[in-house]
Amino acid sequence: MTKLTGMAELIRPSTILPAIRTQISFKTEDGLTLIGEVAAPENGDLAHGLLCLHPLPTHGGMMDSHIFKKAANRLPAMADITVIRFNTRGTQSEQGKSEGEFGHAITEKEDVIAAIKYCFDVVGVKSLWVVGWSFGTDLALKYAVDKRVAGLILLSPPLRFSTESDLEFWAQDGRRIVALIPEFDDYLKPDAARIKFAPIPQIELVEVKEAKHLWVGELFVHRVLSEIVKVLNPEKIPLPIEY
Repeated sequence: MTKLTGMAELIRPSTILPAIRTQISFKTEDGLTLIGEVAAPENGDLAHGLLCLHPLPTHGGMMDSHIFKKAANRLPAMADITVIRFNTRGTQSEQGKSEGEFGHAITEKEDVIAAIKYCFDVVGVKSLWVVGWSFGTDLALKYAVDKRVAGLILLSPPLRFSTESDLEFWAQDGRRIVALIPEFDDYLKPDAARIKFAPIPQIELVEVKEAKHLWVGELFVHRVLSEIVKVLNPEKIPLPIEY
């Protein structure tokens, strides 16, 4: 594994690597202000953008959910990826609380549309991938349909709110979708995922042995971040485990 710079230290859960970090807020079409953060490479490279759609807020999901926080803490420096995170309506984290209330994956449509526009029109990313985790995968499948989006990365998709018509859209659309399925997922295990996602011929299902829905543990964090970088900027693989 390559090291970033200087004396080598193992990357730990608390590791924060250099980036340009900016607190952001933006408005939805229905008038709510959502809060978030952009973590961009220090070299100003905006070629690769990653928009994070977090897990279910009624079960503790937020922009600071650990995989997304670690992506923001590491990927700008490791892989020249700009990571954009935000709290959907009514969701709170240490960064603050977005206006509105939980919309059961219905009114969050406006959140996703506004966030994608912000990534392109304000942040200025050149290529944008949308990564959803759990509840966020449903939001991605339902609403991240903007033609400028390069594709989707799905972490632990439960397919709780997505419909057959959502899957049919992506089947006809043809854009790349990569789904990471934990072996011991609480909601959709690999065998069931192959059946449920069968309508989308281009989907790439990545079964992760011994993983669970929440991807707890540095081994699984490194695997998830590696799979993301493999899609967005494969020249940066393998990711370092030291800095």
